[in-house]
Amino acid sequence: MGTPLHRTLADELRGRIRSGAIGVGDSLPSEASLCREFATSRGPVRQALAALRDEGLIGGGQGRRPVVLDAVPAQPFESFLSFTRRAELTGHVPGQRLHEIALRRPEPAVAAALDLGPDDYAVQLVRLRLLDDRPAMLERMTYTEKVGRPLLDADLNAGSIYALLTELGTDLHAARHTFDAVAADRLDAEQLGVAVGHPLLRERRLTWSSAGEALEWSEDRYRPDVATVTVTNTRTGWGPVTPS
Repeated sequence: MGTPLHRTLADELRGRIRSGAIGVGDSLPSEASLCREFATSRGPVRQALAALRDEGLIGGGQGRRPVVLDAVPAQPFESFLSFTRRAELTGHVPGQRLHEIALRRPEPAVAAALDLGPDDYAVQLVRLRLLDDRPAMLERMTYTEKVGRPLLDADLNAGSIYALLTELGTDLHAARHTFDAVAADRLDAEQLGVAVGHPLLRERRLTWSSAGEALEWSEDRYRPDVATVTVTNTRTGWGPVTPS
């Protein structure tokens, strides 16, 4: 069975938006125009437009032509943890180069975030992430020893750590993300190809299991000229927000 027409149509429109052929603020073709272009009825066209609205890419309705609101679709929880999945969803080729991985006692602040004692070990790694072969982000990740031990023997240049841990049955259930700006240090400069002091977008992430056990602490530093982060909030499925 082939791909349903409404999905094909949504993919085509999504591609035009992502490429800039239809820019943010521009109107999409009318339903009648899309029906003619794709030789279909209004049903599949409306299904495709509804999918783009759900992703936050377009707005408008009730007789008005849809307007492009964003070029990056809203993404599920799984893709927000996975740089690889985010890259694929936005039309880029992801890549990675492992800088180091070790089993060690983490620094006090990280140990506290993961509820570890002073004698507890954790698996820590530094990995460069690429978008279309360009340095885009440097990740510093710390996992509790139980969660991270399988990573010591894994090929971390092969793809998504999140996908690997999920395959192993790790209960990555919830995460808190904090964004700010920092100046590149020497390691950032060496790996990302920027000058020391260059401004970077930093994401700090703490991930828990469904039982509330802290599993991962990560600090990711993005080159803002290569990678951007878009967060879309909706009322559905969101709990209370805790001020930071």
